[in-house]
Amino acid sequence: MTNRRGRIFFNGAIHEVRPAADGRIELADGRSLLDSEAHWLPPLAPRTIFALGLNYADHARELDFKAPQQPLVFLKGPNTIIGHRAHTRRPADATYMHYECELAVVIGRHAKDVKRADAYDVVAGYTVANDYAIRDYLENYYRPNLRVKNRDGCTPLGPWLVDAAAVPDPMNLRLTTSVNGKLTQQGNTGDMIFTIPALIEYLSSCMTLAPGDIILTGTPEGLADVLPGDEVVTKIEGIGRLINTIVGDDDHSNVGGQT
Repeated sequence: MTNRRGRIFFNGAIHEVRPAADGRIELADGRSLLDSEAHWLPPLAPRTIFALGLNYADHARELDFKAPQQPLVFLKGPNTIIGHRAHTRRPADATYMHYECELAVVIGRHAKDVKRADAYDVVAGYTVANDYAIRDYLENYYRPNLRVKNRDGCTPLGPWLVDAAAVPDPMNLRLTTSVNGKLTQQGNTGDMIFTIPALIEYLSSCMTLAPGDIILTGTPEGLADVLPGDEVVTKIEGIGRLINTIVGDDDHSNVGGQT
């Protein structure tokens, strides 16, 4: 499957990898590893990260909010991004921390004032994001503060960046989350309030988008509290399966931004 690629750290260097036919991952020189043997990095080094709040009507209802009339966008720092199979810290004082399975749209070229009809022309590809939030840290549902959305390692990304050409309809993909093997969240990208073309038009009207920019497009309903030791799997049809483990304050040495 040459339409998807990932990155790992192996033998002191960063390598691009692709899925192998036997379920392993393959380096450019032909060596292969098991998925679980690799130290995964995010599939790209992120630039500006745009995140959407309340972009699924069912999720807005879940939080007792009306659907927004325009995109609710906030920015995230690159320190938040970690790779497949990494650990995310749950602070000891957190009372409710939940996952957010999201389709991540990766921009492929500089773009300003893009019209909806042309929006997909500026997309390089797609990957899976899990944008954790701590609800009791939230000061304003519409504008998440630093402690909610910019903590180190709070947003796993990957494992694969899938070429845009390999995803014929990104607005019709099934999203699911499982915690310790139990299905807890499911939805479809077709239920977004603001579609991918609408988001690209809106964002590019405000600023110039650039290669490596990432748009996190929001999450459907089905949130659940996660605890240290929980394995959280976020999956998007045709894009990938992203695994992450929650750790506590006493065991978070591997948490942090990854480039």
